[in-house]
Amino acid sequence: VKVLNELRQFYPLDELLKAAEIPRSTFYYHLKALSKPDKYADVKKRIGEIYHENKGRYGYRRVTLSLHRDGERINHKAVQRLMGTLSLKAAIKVKRYSSYRGEVGQTAPNVLQRDFKATRPNEKWVTDVTEFAVNGRKLYLSPVIDLFNNEVISYSLSERPVMNMVENMLDQAFKKLKPHEHPILHSDSKNVGVSFHHHACCFLSPVRSLMQ
Repeated sequence: VKVLNELRQFYPLDELLKAAEIPRSTFYYHLKALSKPDKYADVKKRIGEIYHENKGRYGYRRVTLSLHRDGERINHKAVQRLMGTLSLKAAIKVKRYSSYRGEVGQTAPNVLQRDFKATRPNEKWVTDVTEFAVNGRKLYLSPVIDLFNNEVISYSLSERPVMNMVENMLDQAFKKLKPHEHPILHSDSKNVGVSFHHHACCFLSPVRSLMQ
């Protein structure tokens, strides 16, 4: 649309639109959108700074965490979309971690029953462990996310998937709760949760129930 608009001074618009196979209504719609100020201009600038400061190792999740620490309230999906428009992609390999074998064999009941909608903050949390491969080195990220607004409540990063990593992450999250708040914590049993998260929650938490 930008190119066509610039060429209008040299060629009839109808001929340009015909050659580009773009309807007139579509052309004017995008032309109007281009004239609007970019409300994400400052955020995109900061996203670029975070990405390059970390040598391209940050994906949208970690960029979102950094933005939240800066006081920027933005959804991780919006960050993912904006990074796409900026052609910024983390130079890392990511996969779900699923090989943990702990000593604790407890399994919590299915409390959420796949109902991932929350009506208020700190009603339902989700957590998991993700394995990252960065320059041939494995890292493990474990966050707690509030399903009400997709806010990252807390997270921990470790070179090994040890109990202490999850305990620290949960301890950070619990400190942010008010006395009357007892969220449900969901962890996918196909990945880490069965013994790993349940053991930590049993000893640390004001969490009311655990879904794994």
